Amino acid sequence: MDVGSWLRSLGLGQYAAAFEDNAVDAETLRELTAEDLKELGVTLVGHRRKLLAAMGNLADR
Repeated sequence: MDVGSWLRSLGLGQYAAAFEDNAVDAETLRELTAEDLKELGVTLVGHRRKLLAAMGNLADR
């Protein structure tokens, strides 16, 4: 899975470069916490919640 494409599909493509710069791949993505997202520059609570929910859906697959 391409993380940048996944972020864009969620309407959060502005974070794609930060995820790439920090070597966040599909495997790592499933392990991220809210604190990790803050460190990646996801400062808006709504965006963090949206990402955490979407990441939870990935873990269910």
